[in-house]
Amino acid sequence: MTEMTFWDHLETLRWVLARVIGVWLVLAIGYFIAMPYIFEQVILAPTRNDFVFYAFLRLIGERMNLSDSFFTNNLDIQMVNFNLGAPFFVHMSTSLMLSVVTAIPYLFFEIWRFIRPALYPKEQRGVMKALWLGTVMFFIGAAVGYFMVFPMALRFLSSYEGLGTQFDNMLSLNSYIDNFTILVLCMGLAFELPLLTWLLSLMGLVTKSLLRTYRRHAIVVIVIAAAIITPTSDPFTLSVVAIPLYLLYEMSILMIKDKKKNDEEEVEETSVAEQK
Repeated sequence: MTEMTFWDHLETLRWVLARVIGVWLVLAIGYFIAMPYIFEQVILAPTRNDFVFYAFLRLIGERMNLSDSFFTNNLDIQMVNFNLGAPFFVHMSTSLMLSVVTAIPYLFFEIWRFIRPALYPKEQRGVMKALWLGTVMFFIGAAVGYFMVFPMALRFLSSYEGLGTQFDNMLSLNSYIDNFTILVLCMGLAFELPLLTWLLSLMGLVTKSLLRTYRRHAIVVIVIAAAIITPTSDPFTLSVVAIPLYLLYEMSILMIKDKKKNDEEEVEETSVAEQK
């Protein structure tokens, strides 16, 4: 394999960027064309009573004899639009957002192809593991945000009457799409916790024993975060968010190798290299 010059690398990077931008534009155009269907059947699906998670809540309420309106009431969302240009700009921004999110796997693939020649075999395995794990965990977190966290927040906040019953809760288009995007993407980013702790462990900033020592503190923080995300009075709703976050914390501990084990592997690799 011939060694590439700086200009060769620059030319390769140029084609990488061209392919990524091309894929992103194709996805953006496709989403823009299909957006009326996607918006009605996917993005607005949590506003309807036949959404899959609401059926699950009703089933839980029946099985556990929960009479709270959060589990029993039908959802009544009134959507309004106060801005003449809002539908068009929401159409554009949502298409761009979906195209960027779905293009992430291909972006990581191009990054991997570009940097792979400069990495040792062990480094290649580590980078590939990080890219695949980050991609999968992000989409799992986004799915949790879409199917559970956002519907619960919408169900609670749309029926909130803390200031009295004289107000009619009507949800604007911009408010809905902003909250939808923030909660779904935030859950996707929250599921990157195992990858983040693994990378910090490689830098020597986090250890397995440290995470185990502060496990109780982490549980308190997770419960508080879950209570903020889902401000309801029932333990079931709180646990729906808190349990996945706690499992992510435990997964972070499992992903970190003990320092002693890492040192033994380095000594073994050094001895093998010296024998060669």
